[in-house]
Amino acid sequence: MYLKWKNLKPSVTTGANMVNKDLSFLAVSGDGDTASIGVGQFIHAIRRNLDMVYIVENNGVYGLTKGQYSATVERGSKKKKGATNLQAPIDLCAMAINLGCSFVARSFSGSKKQLTALIKAAMSHRGMAFIDVISPCVTFANNDESYKSYNYVKANDEVLHILDYIPHFSPLEEVDVPEGEFSEVSLFDGSTLRLETLASDHDYTSVVSALSAIHEAEQADRHVTGLLYYDPEVPTATDTLELCETPLVELSEEILRPSLESLDKVNSSFR
Repeated sequence: MYLKWKNLKPSVTTGANMVNKDLSFLAVSGDGDTASIGVGQFIHAIRRNLDMVYIVENNGVYGLTKGQYSATVERGSKKKKGATNLQAPIDLCAMAINLGCSFVARSFSGSKKQLTALIKAAMSHRGMAFIDVISPCVTFANNDESYKSYNYVKANDEVLHILDYIPHFSPLEEVDVPEGEFSEVSLFDGSTLRLETLASDHDYTSVVSALSAIHEAEQADRHVTGLLYYDPEVPTATDTLELCETPLVELSEEILRPSLESLDKVNSSFR
């Protein structure tokens, strides 16, 4: 199930996920939608740990309404036209980690291999997977003074890992294994995300390490990209609600509708 529809994606996904948990849920949003009008929906989707992939195309501006700053743009950033932004930004990755999101990554629309591997890994994750994709706006914020312009991001991208995604049904010998030291992240469906570590001190299983990487990059006016945080043990919304194995949409009316006797028994227990 693919959603790209204003700020209702988490609530629509909640309903769809509850009645048919066997579907794959992929939502694509913008930074204005996610960090402003839709921030409440975003927060509660993370709290519930919905089984969905949530991708944000983050460019720091509202393109449809002619380029005013969104809530994610860095302080000091400047568009082609207009004053320099003086307000503190919302870092969506830091917010997601602090709220307990079980898969958090950041990438760049100009880094095809990294972004492709992260999206495939996110689709293999069980629970909420959030990817913040820095996506320069070539219309309103592509001057080199803008922190989210293509040239600025390319020159100030601090890459944590070189990534390879290995499907569980692919022979390992056919995968291009990166040189150097690497670690492997085992995903829910048996596939693997292989990380060649460039930042050897980054621990993707540690909230402190993930937040430190974000804040250190922010202090240096850089963008840190890669798998920031991963925890496969967080119960999903369907786990918490103890839904049955069969999707609710496939249950027969005989099972879903309680008998008159069972209703009488329930009502009598409250008397």
